[in-house]
Amino acid sequence: MSSLPHDLYCDEIIGRTDALRAAIKGADLNATVPTCPEWTLRDLAVHVGRAHRWAGEIVRTRATEEVPRERVPEFRPEGDDPAVLDAWLAAGAAQTAEALRAAGPGQEVWSWGWERSTGFWARRMAHETIVHQADAALTAKTGYEVAPEVAADTIEEWLEIVAFVQAWGDKEAAGLRGGGRTIHLHATDAPGAEWLIEFGDDGFTWRRAHEKATVALRGPLTDVMLVFNRRLAPDSDRVEVLGDAELLDFWLERAAFG
Repeated sequence: MSSLPHDLYCDEIIGRTDALRAAIKGADLNATVPTCPEWTLRDLAVHVGRAHRWAGEIVRTRATEEVPRERVPEFRPEGDDPAVLDAWLAAGAAQTAEALRAAGPGQEVWSWGWERSTGFWARRMAHETIVHQADAALTAKTGYEVAPEVAADTIEEWLEIVAFVQAWGDKEAAGLRGGGRTIHLHATDAPGAEWLIEFGDDGFTWRRAHEKATVALRGPLTDVMLVFNRRLAPDSDRVEVLGDAELLDFWLERAAFG
């Protein structure tokens, strides 16, 4: 279930898209995104815009089955003009947020995940945009900030995604098992923002807790979130890894989606 208000997720979709647009404005759109090396900045922006429009169409039509991408209006921008790309991104985010606000969080619609609701898509598109805004900011070397409650929810949604794909047999996520090992995430600037991930023979579980673990990742909450989402290297001087660093690497290598 979503842990933040529906309208906040809608606001994040708009605000984070605006921040992404600002980060790439005037930048070299052919620059490689270090955190997604198969993409250029333009590829990144198009990916985000397409995700918004696809989710928005699912919500707008109250789809009960997956919507084919070819049925999504204006699914890609026309031409290579940066101004066209910028306007297309802005319009797609606005349309999606508008559809989500009109629907509210409780409408039943198709999703690929554990919750078939418009609320699922509000949360998913908010965090999709939050993480990819980080990609843009890291590439363009601009600032990046996330409110504590949003960063914490980004971590928890990622944990839910990895648990979901593990249960469905994802090859990489399936390897996240083996009893007796634990990972502790500890935000040093946000009281209560701590998580314990426990490996078992059948998979992993997680809960909010402050306990000694096999390995601990400590640092400001935003930086812990970025490491956990594989946007910041765990050996960055912005965070601290205590204990078995190989276990954290093991998680990061296998916590996959898509």
